[in-house]
Amino acid sequence: MPEVIFTGPAGRLEGRYQPSKEKSAPIAIILHPHPQFGGTMNNKIVYDLFYMFQKRDFTTLRFNFRGIGRSQGEFDHGTGELSDAASALDWVQSLHPDSKSCWVAGYSFGSWIGMQLLMRRPEIEGFISIAPQPNIYDFSFLAPCPSSGLIIHGDADKVAPPKDVQGLVDKLHTQKGITITQKTLPGANHFFSNDAELLLDECADYLDRRLAGELADPRPKRLR
Repeated sequence: MPEVIFTGPAGRLEGRYQPSKEKSAPIAIILHPHPQFGGTMNNKIVYDLFYMFQKRDFTTLRFNFRGIGRSQGEFDHGTGELSDAASALDWVQSLHPDSKSCWVAGYSFGSWIGMQLLMRRPEIEGFISIAPQPNIYDFSFLAPCPSSGLIIHGDADKVAPPKDVQGLVDKLHTQKGITITQKTLPGANHFFSNDAELLLDECADYLDRRLAGELADPRPKRLR
């Protein structure tokens, strides 16, 4: 798994990158939790998601947002971090011009950034949003949400209360042309302290079903 440094909007960004052997393989980008609360690309859940996609032959990247590890810059309350994510996708696409599709997976703060990236990049055809925080972050930009995906959280999450996540899911369920799959893990907290393995199993099952053509409405491809 090569360590990489690529150019971001605020200086260099540090990442871990695993290219697929297939030139046209889809791309997956994994986004980490809040930089000011210990979030890095080496978070266990981010690490496991990286390998989940890699095992399914995606070209896969996880990276540190600005100001974390060897990534330059300072925390920017989401605006700069979204620019970092866009630059990361640009960088991978420059190396894999034959790749036509992309997935984004984000955990906590990373899920908020990932959903914003989804709105801006029509090539993103699937998402995994782990423990999003609609009680803290505004998700009203998902109007409409352009791609089908998984929202997965715990029913004992005190950081992102289940009723708030349910409100987000309910809004997305009213939209046509996409399929939002929700998984609620009994007893799981925001950090999935004793449930990381179950979390990964659910994410892997969802991804496998999507790759088999399930859990998504057929829809016209968005124009790039």
